Amino acid sequence: MNLSIQKWHERYHQQARWTKSLRDYVYKRIGFHQAKLILDVGCGTGVLLGELSQISICTTFGVDIDPAIIRFAHSISPKSLLSIGNGFNLPFRAESFDVSQCHFLLLWVTNPRQVLIEMVRVLRPGGYLLVLAEPDYGGRIDYPSELAKLGSWQIEALKLQGANPYIGREIRSLFSNAGLLDIEVGVLGGQWGGKYSKKEAELEWEVIKSDLYQNIEFLESAATLETLDLSARKNLQRILFVPTFYAIGIKPG
Repeated sequence: MNLSIQKWHERYHQQARWTKSLRDYVYKRIGFHQAKLILDVGCGTGVLLGELSQISICTTFGVDIDPAIIRFAHSISPKSLLSIGNGFNLPFRAESFDVSQCHFLLLWVTNPRQVLIEMVRVLRPGGYLLVLAEPDYGGRIDYPSELAKLGSWQIEALKLQGANPYIGREIRSLFSNAGLLDIEVGVLGGQWGGKYSKKEAELEWEVIKSDLYQNIEFLESAATLETLDLSARKNLQRILFVPTFYAIGIKPG
């Protein structure tokens, strides 16, 4: 069951809200406002490009493998320079960018080291490589505990889609192997406030159902689990935490 591009755009917005504090920290950490040319690899529907256009006067470039996604991204960030391509062979000359970044990308690629090396290639010496969010489902925490099976099922679904659900723990090693300097790797903390968003919860379940539509065990218990999950969220009891890693590195010069 595939979601529409509009629905994926809503999902990417949701993910970007979750990781906003990470970007605030990382951009401040690298002196982001000094950057003139920024590349977003796997830019999706342009959520981060749109954000960059609001907080910086830099020139932004985006690359994604899906032509339909690129067309949608143009409507979101019309000032960005967008290209169809993939992270294994970026359509740019070497030493072109001040910053090369990605967000929830590496878990989906078969050879993340090769993608990082290519992202380094297009950086100028002294430029920054930023991995802004990569999850590690091996550290997932669910409460109430009856919902923990969702995590196990999603891990298997990600594997079937060719994704690496444990990519987060590999980021430091990948940056080291890519020859980067002054590497910093960390994990986004978890915060749970006193508000319940029905829209956020419903979007989460659309994604779950999209991931697990072939899982017979899930289909047999989906209604019960959804009711439990939504009730726990509404009563401010739900805890869902997936460790999400970031990394910063500098290209040698």
